[in-house]
Amino acid sequence: MEKQSTASTIVQKKIFLIRHARPIVPKVGYFNTASARQYIAAYDTAEVEEFVLEHEAIPYREIKSVYCSTLVRSQLTAKAIFGEQVVLKVNHNFREFERKIFSLPLLRLPIRLWLLASRVLWFLGFNSKGIETFKEAKRRARICAELLVQDASEHDTTVLVAHGLLNNFIRWELKRMGWRIAVDGGNNFLSVHLLTKENT
Repeated sequence: MEKQSTASTIVQKKIFLIRHARPIVPKVGYFNTASARQYIAAYDTAEVEEFVLEHEAIPYREIKSVYCSTLVRSQLTAKAIFGEQVVLKVNHNFREFERKIFSLPLLRLPIRLWLLASRVLWFLGFNSKGIETFKEAKRRARICAELLVQDASEHDTTVLVAHGLLNNFIRWELKRMGWRIAVDGGNNFLSVHLLTKENT
């Protein structure tokens, strides 16, 4: 009797990491400590610029639900990309790494310098009082990656619309877990990264 050979079915799992659109926040001029802190508060509640994202790798019609953060710019971007009918799976873990403006009352700087200096100090462990530490944030990124992998194992394609720095660390965690970068969209607003892994 002839034996029948059964070939394993190879399924390519996909995880999309999309950064939110540009928030509508004025950032021209010089900021003191108080106004720099106000800028961060405004950034976290701002709406986003209008845009059209047409990316050849995204299977738009297949996407019925999207992970996003509790921050409004993430949710507005997800709705703008996938339509008002898309189900938003809002999760606090997907918020951006926290920022804190350090106190220099007499100094006035462009907001970019405030943000850069505050972030560098935070990376070094000198600017995290009252917020999560860099170590805690990296641990959170690992939790996010694990959640996305679990969802991809069940639904084949998973989408996260979140934030630049968080997405970077999730991407590194996914690579460490054996996922491959198929699309590298850079770090700008609305950047798209696609990571894949074959399951049998």
